[in-house]
Amino acid sequence: MTVELKQLINGEWVAGSGRAHAVHSPADTTVLVAAGPLAGPEQLTAATESAHRAARGWASTPMHERAAILSAAASIVDDHAQSWGAELTVEEGKTLVEGIGEVRRAAQILRYCAGAADRDAGTVYHSPRRGEQILVTRKPVGVVAAITPFNFPIAIPAWKIAPALIYGNTVVWKPAAAVPLLAMRLASALHDAGLPAGVLNLLVADSAVGGGLVDDPRIDAITFTGSTRVGRAIAASAAARGIPVQAEMGGKNAAVVLADADLDLAVDQVMAGAFRSTGQKCTATSRLVLAESIADDFTQRLAKRVEALVVGDPSSSSVEMGPLIDAKSLAYVTDSTSKAIAAGARMVAQGSVGDVASGHFFAPTVLEIDGDDDIWRDELFGPVLAVRRAADVGEAFALANDGEYGLSVAVFTRDLETAMRASAELETGIVHINSESAGADPHVPFGGAKRSGYGPSEQGEASREFFTHACTTYLRGGAL
Repeated sequence: MTVELKQLINGEWVAGSGRAHAVHSPADTTVLVAAGPLAGPEQLTAATESAHRAARGWASTPMHERAAILSAAASIVDDHAQSWGAELTVEEGKTLVEGIGEVRRAAQILRYCAGAADRDAGTVYHSPRRGEQILVTRKPVGVVAAITPFNFPIAIPAWKIAPALIYGNTVVWKPAAAVPLLAMRLASALHDAGLPAGVLNLLVADSAVGGGLVDDPRIDAITFTGSTRVGRAIAASAAARGIPVQAEMGGKNAAVVLADADLDLAVDQVMAGAFRSTGQKCTATSRLVLAESIADDFTQRLAKRVEALVVGDPSSSSVEMGPLIDAKSLAYVTDSTSKAIAAGARMVAQGSVGDVASGHFFAPTVLEIDGDDDIWRDELFGPVLAVRRAADVGEAFALANDGEYGLSVAVFTRDLETAMRASAELETGIVHINSESAGADPHVPFGGAKRSGYGPSEQGEASREFFTHACTTYLRGGAL
């Protein structure tokens, strides 16, 4: 059944006033997932004004009351994990297991953020003056614009919106237009849990309205996940207005398999990092650095797994990898892979696509290269793994550090000293030792180094640094 697109503005679900929009399943383009008009510019104005009006009342609401709403929303999300997970699979293309798991992760994030009501609210410092204390507390920044990508249509919005709300901010949310259904589901959960009108506004809109959101004078902060190009443009626009930006951008993440690694474990984890979610993760493994002494053995093991990977309809329980999100992404990954092969890349392994009527499918692919190549540096956002060999640990780490991105890295070794060296030398925000490069837990910071991130990290206690500002109060009782 096709879902009608709606916007949530000032607590009301309304039809968009913009151009017509239709979303088809990336696994079967004959399936119409959602349709209806996008939000128009005047609805952007209405949404930001609504959030601005609601800001003072929401900020003054006791945190435990805000937490109760997030907890109630988490229960709604959990109760719908199976059905919404199935919808996510149809809309975005990841496997059913991953879709259900992502919905449950969104509920987990909502609950974790609700727990902030039971954590510290600030710090008390000693004063050099008699009869005085110095209190440092946190205040909400105001109205937050949340701009989220297609690849995690409910989990990434949850880890932006939930901390924004618990710390007393109001939100205007623009999801990727390719995944409006799960956006509507999350917004409805928060709305139905009792969120006051105007505190969360959802705009399913095109990039023009998104640009208007970034430039709107009522927006006090912007949290964004997406491409480096767009993230940099948002950061520049926000800097001109003097407002903070939290941007999670590109990644070209390496897995480094050293000579002493557990190869069975490493193969399992590299497969998961490279091909789950069809490689459409900012933390996906897209580069593989192999110690020369184990390279032949490892690539043979990896090739067998890649060639056996089941690709097809992600709603099927036997399928391990689904499609890319759209025709543009498929064309880019196909073209980039062809160019790499034409430039001398050697095919290590390529899987096959099952019996599918239509869809944006690309077979999982592993290419080995000898030197610098576009496929080693450019983010493809697809199921393609580029391989290089290293003579020693130093060269392996240098290859992993090569390039402008620095989000995540995985290192496979049994040596504690090497693991400690990896943590110190690798130029990334996240280091995994003996586990895949992808993955993030809601109670610890998430963010990248170099060109992968801008502004404070997301998740965990780090989120408070972005969604609040410090207030230092000098508290004195009176004359002494």
